[in-house]
Amino acid sequence: MKNLRVLLLTCILFPIFAWADPVDSYGSEYQCIEIGRWDIGLALGYGSRSNPLKDYDDIPIYLVPTFAYYGDYWYFDNGNIGYTLVEDEKYTINLTTSFSTDSAFFHRWDPSNIFLTGSNNFEPSALFSETRVTLMGEEQSVPTANELETRHFTYLGGVEAYIYTRIGILNLSLAHDLLNVHQGTEAKLKWLYNLSIEEWKFELALVLDWKSEEVVDYYYAIRPSENAYWSQNYQAESAINTSIELTSHYVLAKHWQLLFLARYTQIADEIVASPLLNKDYTSTFFVGTAYRF
Repeated sequence: MKNLRVLLLTCILFPIFAWADPVDSYGSEYQCIEIGRWDIGLALGYGSRSNPLKDYDDIPIYLVPTFAYYGDYWYFDNGNIGYTLVEDEKYTINLTTSFSTDSAFFHRWDPSNIFLTGSNNFEPSALFSETRVTLMGEEQSVPTANELETRHFTYLGGVEAYIYTRIGILNLSLAHDLLNVHQGTEAKLKWLYNLSIEEWKFELALVLDWKSEEVVDYYYAIRPSENAYWSQNYQAESAINTSIELTSHYVLAKHWQLLFLARYTQIADEIVASPLLNKDYTSTFFVGTAYRF
C-alpha cells in the first residue's frame, strides 16, 4: 500500500517540472466549455459502483447526466459552484465547492449519487450480529449492535489550483466541511492526462485523496449506541485513498458519442480497519451512449 502511494505521488508530482504553453502542447486534446453557454449531456447505458460497506448493495448506474455553465469568473459544474480567482496560461486558482463522497455509500439518493438511477436496497442488515473476535487467545462473541445512526451528507468548500504542463494537468485542492456535519477537512492531489487519436478521446487520472481524522471518524467509526465493543476498539485516524481513473469517448456524430468509464480506489488501511467495511477497495464502471445537447 505504501509503495503504491509513493508510485502515484511520483507520477503526479513529475508534471510540475514540465512547464509548457498549454495551447502548443495540448492542441485539440483539451476541450473547454464555451463561456456563457450551458453544456448539457446525457448518457444511457449500464454500469455499477461497488459498495465496500458490509451488507450494503452495490450502486447501479443507468443514466449519467452532465450540467455545466461557465461564465467569465463564476461557474456551475454538476452541482459544484466555483469562482476563478486567478487565470493564467500555466495555472488557474479557484474557490470551489464539492460534495462529500463518503456519505454516498450510506444513502442511495445522496447528492453524490444523484446522477445514478435504478432501484437498490440500501438498508443494512445486522452488521454485527454474527461478529466474533479473538481475545486473550479465546474466541468471544461481540454484542449485537443497534441500528446504525445516520451518516449525513455535507457540502465542502475550499480552494483548488490547476497547473498546466506538457505532460498533463496537476490539480490540487483543499476543502473543509461547510455544514458543520463532521468539521473535517479533505485534500486531493490529482494528475490528469488527455489524449486524442482520431475519433477517440482518452483521459487518465491518478489521485491521492486525504481525509482528516474527523471525516474518517464520522463515517466509519462505531458509536457507543451502535456497538459498545467496537466503539472502543476501532479508533479513527486520518487516511489517504489512492485511485486510478480512465474515461474514453468515441465520437459517432456531432452530438453522439460512445462512453466508457472505469475507476478503481484502494481504500486506506485506516478505513479498512473499520468493522463497517468488508472490502478494501471500491470500483466503478460504465458503458453507454452519450448525447451532448
